[in-house]
Amino acid sequence: MTLLRCLPYVRKQMTRHRVRSLLTIAGVAIAMFLFTSVQAMNRGVAQATRTTAEDTTLVVYRADRFCPATSELPQDYLRRIEQVDGVAAAIPMMVVVTNCRTSLDVVTFRGVPKDGFISARLSEIEVVAGSTEDWQRRTDAALVGETLAERRGLRPGMTFDAAGITAYVAGVFRSDDPQDQNVAYTALPFVQMAGRDRLGIVTQFNVKVTDPAMLDPVANRIDELFVHASEPTATFSEKAFIGRLADDIIELVGFARWLGLGCLVAVLALVANSIVLGVQSRVVEHAVLQTLGYSGWLVAALIVVEGTLLALVGGVVGAGVALAVAHFGSFALSVEGTTIPIAADAKLLATGLLICGAIGVVAGLVPALQASRRQIAACFRSA
Repeated sequence: MTLLRCLPYVRKQMTRHRVRSLLTIAGVAIAMFLFTSVQAMNRGVAQATRTTAEDTTLVVYRADRFCPATSELPQDYLRRIEQVDGVAAAIPMMVVVTNCRTSLDVVTFRGVPKDGFISARLSEIEVVAGSTEDWQRRTDAALVGETLAERRGLRPGMTFDAAGITAYVAGVFRSDDPQDQNVAYTALPFVQMAGRDRLGIVTQFNVKVTDPAMLDPVANRIDELFVHASEPTATFSEKAFIGRLADDIIELVGFARWLGLGCLVAVLALVANSIVLGVQSRVVEHAVLQTLGYSGWLVAALIVVEGTLLALVGGVVGAGVALAVAHFGSFALSVEGTTIPIAADAKLLATGLLICGAIGVVAGLVPALQASRRQIAACFRSA
């Protein structure tokens, strides 16, 4: 008798005790929903803050400032920054956000010189709707990140209002950079004039260096230039800058990892409990199977398969719902103008299912071994 030919028996055992099976699957699904959500946030933090050998961007910010509303630097710093050895290009940027606190629904406007942005960034973004020509033509036009557009239902030709700014959507773009996915790029003077006149003032400078190895030396040179100025600067690599602002989120996600581990323990307990109850109620049935020629290892394998299927079904439901919520909700954690994406994809689903399968096997091993070692006569006597 082969294991594959016995799979209908496993299915019948799962459906025969519907309430117990459904409760187990529901419990596993809830736990895996929480686990997958935590892992998606954890991966988003890693994407936004992990330094790589290809990083070439520095952020020049006002020293001892955090929220964009409090960071004000003279725009004419640009000329002196561009003269620093190792600087390939620099873009002055005015950042306006609807909320500096941590939130899932923040709109971030980034005012940039349009010509400089096009020459420096056009190769790094993909316009999926609208056009850059329309963006360059209108002073109130915005290029909107795909995540922000999906969350707010924005399309080219529409106008939207946030943080006291009313902008026209000229295009929607896609980018691999997490910081581009939740922003609206507009003309620098347009944002500077919004709310109050701040012409000549910017929030930060984004600086490209010629070599990744030059990040720290160039950052030190820039800060030395303005150390005695009335508006001194603090320069960080882009990933370090995000980690500095999003420190609270990083700590929160770090704590949430323990919640994820707790969810895995809950899955193990739920599946193990269900299997133990099932094995105890089928002692005589297993003895009959062995009488009919089923070997002890085959009985054990059927019990393990049942536990694995229960865990996998619950895992598919829970992880699938978590991924669907993350995808269609277009969520991103934003704090002080920076974005931490919630990175949910098929790889995360596959990881969740592998973990569920492993937990199902572990949960079924002990009761399976016990059932396989019982003597047939002892099973009938216990009945």
